[in-house]
Amino acid sequence: MNKPSPAIIAQSAVRRLPRLALLLFCVAYILPGFLGRGPWKNADIAAFGTMRELAAGNTSWLHPLLLGQVGEFEALAPYWMGALAIKALPFLDPAFAARIPFGLLLALTLLCTWYAVYYLARSPQAQPVAFAFGGEASPVDYARAIADAALLALIASLGLAQLSHETTPALAQLGFTALVFYAVAASAYRNAWKVMGPALGLVVGLAGLALSGAPAVAALLGTGSTLVALGRAQSTRPDNNPAHAWRWVLLTGTLTLAVAALSWGLDLWRWRIEIPGLESPADRKEWRSVARLLIWFTWPTWPLAAWTLWRWRRQLTSRHVALPLWFALVALAATVTTTASDRSLLLSLPPLAALAAFALPTLKRSVASLIDWFTLLFFTGCAIIIWVIWIAMQTGMPRQPAANVAKLAPGFEPSFSWLAFLAAALATLAWAWLVKWRAGRQRAAVWKSMVLPAGGATLCWLLLMTLWLPLLDYARSYAPLSRQVAARVEPGACVEVYGLNSAQVAAFQYHGHMELRRAGAKAVCPYLVVDADAQGALSGTVDMPEWAYLATLRRPTDKNENVALYKRVSVAAAGQAADPGTAPARQRP
Repeated sequence: MNKPSPAIIAQSAVRRLPRLALLLFCVAYILPGFLGRGPWKNADIAAFGTMRELAAGNTSWLHPLLLGQVGEFEALAPYWMGALAIKALPFLDPAFAARIPFGLLLALTLLCTWYAVYYLARSPQAQPVAFAFGGEASPVDYARAIADAALLALIASLGLAQLSHETTPALAQLGFTALVFYAVAASAYRNAWKVMGPALGLVVGLAGLALSGAPAVAALLGTGSTLVALGRAQSTRPDNNPAHAWRWVLLTGTLTLAVAALSWGLDLWRWRIEIPGLESPADRKEWRSVARLLIWFTWPTWPLAAWTLWRWRRQLTSRHVALPLWFALVALAATVTTTASDRSLLLSLPPLAALAAFALPTLKRSVASLIDWFTLLFFTGCAIIIWVIWIAMQTGMPRQPAANVAKLAPGFEPSFSWLAFLAAALATLAWAWLVKWRAGRQRAAVWKSMVLPAGGATLCWLLLMTLWLPLLDYARSYAPLSRQVAARVEPGACVEVYGLNSAQVAAFQYHGHMELRRAGAKAVCPYLVVDADAQGALSGTVDMPEWAYLATLRRPTDKNENVALYKRVSVAAAGQAADPGTAPARQRP
């Protein structure tokens, strides 16, 4: 029995969003954050350090380590991609070369989300109500308009900006999740094995997810996709092709088992489930933190997705609702049961954008106007703040923002770039034009309510990655700390390290150009760098009488992140003999 559709859309409301405008949205969102910046702490620089080790041949490709230390993500494919890019492009800076495949992964995420929603919107159950005298939206135009809206909703998601521009396994997981999402959504309409065919996408997506540190997510998504295909195989609709659907049941089920076996063979399965309790205040605080993350990270898609589930509640088992709902639930489950909650929640953004897009044909005009006004005020206010603080950094006026920057980033010296200024100015003018355009034209288009959220998110991200980039590089990078250490170490001398995490090790290797060794009972290098928090356990590993304390060095923007620098006593004594004017090194108590 056909259930009535809540979507009431005329043909005039599914006019096509200009392809050039959509492409410029994507380019303006993807490129800032991949161009012109250094690796940031912590996951970004740590993953990059592992890629450099692989490219240099210093670690195993099946068990990549950074100075003998396992990274935060026990993944393979992301490190392989970054290392291969470094080896293939030796004429580029390694940090930029490693970002290239990850920029392509973000582009793949946007592309797959558009096509996934396009094919979901072509489902018979997703079609709008047919008018008595005609004039309703045609299926293809309707699907294209809904896909445009979904892509804009994904770009507008606040949690996407930073994490999607890092060279970490989290972005690889996002790209492969979107690829699986596309493959299952397009399975009813595309030839399975053509280039970008659904079957090929499913193979690459599930295998890529498993090799990116998420074998459980791959298994769950594969299981859900099998169930969706099974429901289509058992459908009695006259337009259904049961034989085709049963082939997909067999394919998705087999691939899911194969990926699980691959993960087992490569020892990728790990038990990471940690569910917070409800008894202690710390547990309740953890739940509140997760709730706050869900609210802001998935804004503005989560309220629209919730509205979709209500308005399409009679079609919850239809593939255009069930498939993105399952993908979103898997990501939400990973968010509340693992420690890397924000990176797990990242995987929910493409399916939530899909659900949000199906809410737009059911919204009242007053709700759409409320979204526009809120977006206009919020992003315009954010852009003004970014510009005011940048002007304060350049001129010292207004005084209070300039004083705040000097306090939070001591030692930072502002710089002016004409290229960054012109890009930011053009983006701001484009925002003003977009607001004027939205107020005066295209009022009937179904994707109209997502134009300002996507434009505002793109504007603020571009302003941050141009006007504020030197400040963010200084504040979020280990480069200042690495240079402080390198300035006190003789060029070419190796340095032993103790208690440093993977991010600090990678930063000292890349920014400080230091040759590092793990500290042991017998000193092999003339210098020793120790994390301040690990000094208490230092005497149990290192023979301290061999070392003379030189200095405690601090990361300028974090007073709690300090390292102590030591020099071997014999080396220090030799240096003092050569330079009588040098004061004797102070022995740390």
